[in-house]
Formats: sequence, C-alpha cells, structure tokens
Amino acid sequence: MPGDTHHMLLLTSLNGHGSAKALIGNPMLNRQSKQGADAAEALNSARRTIETEQQGLAALHAALDNGLAEPFARAVEIISGIEGRVIVTGVGKSGHIASKIAATLASTGTPAYFVHPVEATHGDLGMITRHDAIVALSWSGETAELKGIVAYAKRFAIPLIALTSGARSALGREADVLVCLPKVTEACPHGLAPTTSTLLQLALGDALAVALLEARGFTADHFRTFHPGGQLGASLTHVGDVMHRDERIPLVKTGTSMREAILEISRKGFGCVGIIDAEGCLSGIVTDGDLRRHMDNDILGMSVDDVMTRNPKTITGETLVATALQMVNSSAITTLMVVEDRKPVGIVHLHDLLRIGAA
Repeated sequence: MPGDTHHMLLLTSLNGHGSAKALIGNPMLNRQSKQGADAAEALNSARRTIETEQQGLAALHAALDNGLAEPFARAVEIISGIEGRVIVTGVGKSGHIASKIAATLASTGTPAYFVHPVEATHGDLGMITRHDAIVALSWSGETAELKGIVAYAKRFAIPLIALTSGARSALGREADVLVCLPKVTEACPHGLAPTTSTLLQLALGDALAVALLEARGFTADHFRTFHPGGQLGASLTHVGDVMHRDERIPLVKTGTSMREAILEISRKGFGCVGIIDAEGCLSGIVTDGDLRRHMDNDILGMSVDDVMTRNPKTITGETLVATALQMVNSSAITTLMVVEDRKPVGIVHLHDLLRIGAA
C-alpha cells in the first residue's frame, strides 16, 4: 500500500485549494499523447514525401535544358503530324499513368486512347493503325509485356515514343523518339513503390498535352465541346448564354429621382439599377449598398447621379461564366452588367451562375 500511494503521487499538481491531482496512470492523457506523436510522425512523413517528389520535378525541369528538349519537341512534332490517334500504353503503375495521359490528350484536342499491352497481344493490336503514333511508358524500359506492341510498331513503321528512364533499355533502343526521364529517388522509404517516378511520367504527359494544345490553337470553345457536363462545362459557358436581356435589365436614365430608381430596383429584383446617359451608355450603377450608405441623407429627394457608383464593373457576353464568377467573388458583389460598346445588353446575377452549376 505505501508503495502504491507513492506511485500515485509521483507527479501531482496542487489546485487552488491545495488538494493533489494524480496525473500518472491517466489513460486519456496517455492516449492523447500517443495520438499527438502519431500525428506529428505522419506529418513529417508527408513533408518528406512531398520534398522528395519536388526534387524529382526539379530534376525533370532541369532536364528540359539538358538533353530532354530535342526529343520532347520531336515528340510534339510527330504527334502533331499524324492523321490518326495517339496510342498510350504501359502496365502496372505506368499503365495507370498512361491511361490518365490518354484521357488528358483526348480532352485537350489530341485524339488518343489507352491500349493495354497484354490485351494488345490478344487482339487489341487491331485497334492500332499505320496512321497512329504510340507513346509507351515504362520506368525501367524493360517491361516484358510491351514487347508485342513494340514489335508491332516496328513492323508497320508506326512512330514509337518512349517515356522511360532506361536510356539503354530494350524500349529505349527500339523507340523512334526516346524521351529519357532523369533517374530520381522514390518517395517510398524502401525505394520500391513507384511514387516520384510516376509523378514525373504524369508531369511529362501533362506537358506533352499542353504543348500539343497550344500548337493546335485549342481554345476554351473547343474545350467546352469536349466537356459539356458538370461544373467544368458550366464554367466554360459564355455569359451571353445565361444573362437576362431586354426588359429584364434594370435601367433608368441619368437625372432620374431615387424614388423612381428604387421602384425599378424593386420591380426587376436584382438589387441594383443601371444608369444610362442620353446615348444609352452605362454611366453608373445604384446598388443596395449605395442605398444603405445614403440612408442618413434625404435619399428619396436625391437623383441617381448623387448616389450611383460610377464606372461599375462590367463584362461582355463573350466572357466565360468562370471569369464572371471570379469577378463577383473577388469584388464581393452579386451582379454584373453585360455591355457591348459601353451599352448595357444584359445583366447576370450570382444566382444565375450557381443555377447552371458553375460553382
């Protein structure tokens, strides 16, 4: 018993009344301490992983100025010149990256699809034509499953572009264009799980897709064609497609009394009214915020010229909805006047952007 009492009172703290509170043996404190240590260890692991992968990307960036530039440019040239599609292939983790690269190429104006090299040797080689080009991914360049598709490329003179770190590998030797990735340290502490290596493959695939996009003059309108659904498709809609027009636009002329202006705000329901001059050009806007700022004055006896915000933010009907959404968010406003040659042709409200799913 004396020993137990001594154990319980090894660490004590006195409360305001001088009583002792035992801390040793408290399972809640011990559990919280372990959880804190586990969280710190996990965060340190995350930092090491990201730092290692950042170093890999830095090495890839440097390689573009040290030997990688010519084959990368050649790959862009070959793909830009084919009449068919880009066949992207690989197995394992490289196969997953290859599938993503094919999807990115296809969505940015370069027809492409993924062909699994094993399935290719069981009939899917028939999906590849003489007008295509093949992009093969293998970190080592010694992937046995690629032999069939490589042989097929050589037999029918189909351009073969290799993304590999193995410059003297079987894939590297057979490729028409060898895009040799720098050898980097995997983020996996055992150096086994593809981590940094797959990130470099993915980054180079994105670089290839963007370079081709720019070479083709691929525009936001083209992008919308391939992405009609979801938030991305909504963001690529033009303001002119969703704006309110004609009689729905809240407008009064300069010199109008605030009493009439407030009635127009109430009738149209946008929380604002545009002010136009004798030529029909937008001179300013009166918003709910302007009304609140002048509540201490005899606002009903004033004209819109005394209250309006001059040079309001405006957009055109050709502006993308994504840009309009960014403008209302960054300016803390809810409506934008749509103008053409300084004359209001529409109005768009934040709710219109939300309604079509742009946010």
